[in-house]
Parts: sequence; structure tokens; C-alpha cells
Amino acid sequence: MKQSPSPGPIFVVGIWRSGTSLLYTLLNQNPQIALTYESDLFLLRLLFRGGKPKTDWLERWEFWNNALTRHQIDPGQLPLAPANYPTAATSVWKQYAKGSLYGDKSPNYFDSMPALAREFPHARFIVIWRDLADTCRSIVQASKGSSFFAKRGITHRALIGYRKMKRDCDVLVRKGIALHQIHYEEMIQSPDLVMQGICWFLQIPFDPRMASLDGADRSAIYDAPQHSAVKSEKIGIKPKSDAALPEELRAKIARYIAFWKKQSDGAWPLYSTTAGDTVPVGIWERAQDEIYFQGLRAFDRFTALVYCYAPIAVLRRYRGAKSQPSVSTGETPALSQAANHD
Repeated sequence: MKQSPSPGPIFVVGIWRSGTSLLYTLLNQNPQIALTYESDLFLLRLLFRGGKPKTDWLERWEFWNNALTRHQIDPGQLPLAPANYPTAATSVWKQYAKGSLYGDKSPNYFDSMPALAREFPHARFIVIWRDLADTCRSIVQASKGSSFFAKRGITHRALIGYRKMKRDCDVLVRKGIALHQIHYEEMIQSPDLVMQGICWFLQIPFDPRMASLDGADRSAIYDAPQHSAVKSEKIGIKPKSDAALPEELRAKIARYIAFWKKQSDGAWPLYSTTAGDTVPVGIWERAQDEIYFQGLRAFDRFTALVYCYAPIAVLRRYRGAKSQPSVSTGETPALSQAANHD
């Protein structure tokens, strides 16, 4: 018998390429959980600004990342004019969950958890951490087959976003908001123990299927090269990527890790490899990096703004032009910045 749904959604959050897709797939192996995969309507919440939703909010959202199609959501069962973003999102999650625990998994929430908690006062958060160098190495590898991971500044977003996510977690803890944190390295080594801990957090029985990918439903996950592992039938640590980190990035990560370790008396990050004699990042470099990060995130928000307000016909023409196969490579790049994250 299924447990009664939680009064609020579950959000699964982590930096890109940190294992959120694997975690999502294992969670949804439990019949009492049915999370959506990067529905990301939160990024388009301006569609509902002022309590007056745009009449074409469903069309724009579908155009953004095909969330309705990927999850087989029936638009006819959704409100045409929801009062606000939480109402719209909840209606979608509940239709998909069919009585199970609902919510969404997305790396895009790494610096938005307090904002999500304000929108959903009863929300629960599951955050996954991974060694930052391995995360960035995976991003570099994914950039070979993904326009999203090939775009400028993506590893910088991950680097500075790593600390932003930690600060968000600290805010949730101070405010007494339900938060459970896990580590990718432990999930790979002992998926049964990690998933049992999550079930304890969610107050639902553990299902042994949560420790395996056998028979898992991956239909909502984008088809992309970087998702080959999660679409396999075996959980395991992949061999180290052939993509080496650029030396400048590797050194910068080491400096930040050394700085964070010094700040936390060695407690955070838990999984990291940094030489003991690495000089921590200085205040001037941190200031420059913060400015660059804020500029990148402003661009991300501007992209979402365009999707909310630009004429849909113009957006379609633009995407059509951008999606033409490259003359030199024959590849077709994806325009949507929300696609193929993890």
C-alpha cells in the first residue's frame, strides 16, 4: 500500500555531471516515488509573474525542454491559467506521480534551493556531492558530444556553483528545512546503504530495486552520449576519463579546495584530492571569479527570459536555424540550455 503523498515536493539537486541522473533513476525504482526529470519549470517562473500566467505557458515550456512529451503529460488535464508557478508545477508533478511522492530532479537548482523552499514551504531536498575535479573532468568529456557542455564558462559555473550549493545547504539547515546529503562515491560503492538512508529521510520503506538499474524506467532522460552509463544495467565506477583537465583549471580547483578545507578545518569537501602544499585561492582571484560567475548566471537568466517573452514564432525560427547540421561535422547542436545536463 502506498504512503500518502507528502504535502510538498522532493527536489534532487547536484552540480552537473555529479550523478543526479543515476540518483534520480534509483529513486524512481521505488514505486512510492515518481520524480520528473529536469522539468525545470522553475526556470520559466516569469511566465506566471503577477498572478497572470501567459496563456501559452504550456507551449513555451514544451518548447524549452520537451518536458510534457518526455513525461507523457496530458496538457488537457492541466490548468490553463494556474494562479502561480507552484500551482502549475504541482499539477504536473502530481499527474506524473499518480499518487506517489512527487517532485523534480535538476542540476539547475544548485543555487536556487532557498528560493524553491520559499515557493514550497514543505519541500524536501536531496543533494548529491561528487569530487569537484572528477565532476569537471566529466564535464570536459561530455563537451565532446554536447553543445550544452561545450558552451563557454560551464566548468566555471560548476566550480563556483559548488560553493554556492554548499551555502544553500547551510541556509536550509539553519532554517530547519528538510535536507539529506549524499556522496556520489558512496552511492556507487554501496547503493543499498545510501538508498536506505534516503528512504529513512523520506519515511518510506526501502525497496531493494533501488540499489539496481535492472528494469529501470529511463524514458524521461534525454538521449545523449553522456547518459550511456545511467541507461545501462549496472552501477559502477567508470574508468577515469581520457579527457584531462586543462592545467589552469586543475590548478584553480586545487586552490579552491585548499581554501575551503582551510575554512572548514578540513571538513569540507569530504571527497577531494589536493596536495597539502597547495596555496589557497586569494581574495583577488575569488572576487574576479565571482564577477565572472555572476555574469554567466545573468546570461542564463536572460536566456530563460527570452523563452518567456519572445514571440514563439521567432523562437522557433531561431532554433530551426541553429539546429541545421554543421557543414564541417554534420552534427546538429541543441539550442535549449536546459537539455542534457547530467
